[in-house]
Amino acid sequence: MGDPALSRRGFLAASAAAGLSMTALSGCGGDSDGGSSGTTTIEWWNISTTEPTKSVWAALAKKFEAQNPKVKVKIVQLENDAYKSKMTALTASGKLPDIFHTWGGGVLKQQVDAGLVEDLTDRTKPWADGLLSVAKEPYLLDEKAYGIPFDIGMIGFWYNKALFKQAGISTPPTTWSGFLDAVGKLKAKGITPLALAGKEKWPGMYYWAYLAMRTAGADALQKANDDKDFTSAEFVQAGQHLKDLVDLQPFQKGFLGAAYSTPTGQAAAVGNGKAAMELMGQWAPVVEADAGKGLGGDLGFFPFPAVEGGKGAITEVFGGGGGHALRQGAPQAAVDFLKFFASESTDLELVKKTGVLPVVPSAESAIADPNIKAVQAQLKGATGFQLYLDQAYAPALGQEVNDSVAALIAGSKSAEQVSESITKVAKEEQ
Repeated sequence: MGDPALSRRGFLAASAAAGLSMTALSGCGGDSDGGSSGTTTIEWWNISTTEPTKSVWAALAKKFEAQNPKVKVKIVQLENDAYKSKMTALTASGKLPDIFHTWGGGVLKQQVDAGLVEDLTDRTKPWADGLLSVAKEPYLLDEKAYGIPFDIGMIGFWYNKALFKQAGISTPPTTWSGFLDAVGKLKAKGITPLALAGKEKWPGMYYWAYLAMRTAGADALQKANDDKDFTSAEFVQAGQHLKDLVDLQPFQKGFLGAAYSTPTGQAAAVGNGKAAMELMGQWAPVVEADAGKGLGGDLGFFPFPAVEGGKGAITEVFGGGGGHALRQGAPQAAVDFLKFFASESTDLELVKKTGVLPVVPSAESAIADPNIKAVQAQLKGATGFQLYLDQAYAPALGQEVNDSVAALIAGSKSAEQVSESITKVAKEEQ
């Protein structure tokens, strides 16, 4: 991964597979600063395609423009998977947007290794020093900052309290066997236990990742990446535990073709009371209400259960946040926008209107939703943390995790084959 040429070739191969046109994307970045009018246009790519976040972010861009009359913000908003594909292609072309969404980790590292991302360490001092340390960690590479966070959070189960009560489940399960038992109780009452966006693959990855953490411990996933070996007994057990769940047929009808945020997708199934649970991040309540009706007071949250006999603890969390990075050589206006977006006033607005967890400590007082408070309490009490695997690992390896786990859920791969496939790609990435 340290060789920029190798990194670039990897991205070219991936973008070719995605069928994306370099010509269509080659105009991004590099031409934003200056112009005959004296106005600087900065291009901002993000994944905030659902309401209210989409409108809130657009309004913030207008507010920034009002405060900076010589700056225009061009917003490009793409759904998660489309964004990842297009960013892969843009990286291959050598031109990134002025400001772009990042989760940090291995994907950001490859972009940095390719010489395409601005080192923000000095350009964002001293204001970035006041942001939450845990929120900044995914964007630190060799103790240098290549991104600024706007959100931090974790993956957990969001559930319908009314449907749990209907199935006779008095409290959320804390063990994997208890979770499987709850799934059985829901099915016995004719209730779909879980909604899953099988078409998009990354939501299914959450199950395997958490089960791997619970069986092998929080540090095992990073060690496996370092050793290029995911074939240990604990990782195979994680796949077997997931297969035990899949064998119960817990997901909604047609889940393999379902998207995440569409009107017939995963979030809507929970938000409309058609499924009892989904394993998703802190943004889930907002998307459930946008794609469906939302559950209001019937919505609850609980952490991923512990696996009996496993090395991991229920206090070890899987997740991450969102951040912004800048292309190499981005204009000062882009840095100014990051400072504006990371300010206390902006963070307060984001917390109040979009339900994100604050990265500015003083904005914590704005959290009103009890479920978001529950997520924050889990994060503050966390004894271990693992970034999303499709971001923590190199892009090809992260994609293989998503693909292999999706194949297990679809019934075309065994637990052993998942571990073997992931290991094969990990070794190829050396």
